[in-house]
Amino acid sequence: MLTEKQMLAIAERFIRRIVDENIEPMLYDDIIKKPYGNIYSFNSKETILTGNFNKTLVGAGPFLVENRTGRVVGFGTAGILENEIKAYENGTMAPSSDLFWYPDEDRFSSK
Repeated sequence: MLTEKQMLAIAERFIRRIVDENIEPMLYDDIIKKPYGNIYSFNSKETILTGNFNKTLVGAGPFLVENRTGRVVGFGTAGILENEIKAYENGTMAPSSDLFWYPDEDRFSSK
């Protein structure tokens, strides 16, 4: 089981991995804690610190870091987060080629 610190490190690595290198991403402080892991949200550091929504990251959906494996599960940006969480919990998430990110291998997968 991963610690809070380990999951946070994976979350920070993930957002740096998916955001353009010219933009500094930042996690929001409001973390949703579930028995199976933590759900994080992020945006550009400038948007979070200044409220300048002209610098908002497009497609910056929330994501889960699983506490057993460290695998990252991306949630969509078009739906309601609670519905995305329910779909994860009952195994009905829509498959996509980048649904999961495996930090130890730095690879995306649909499985």
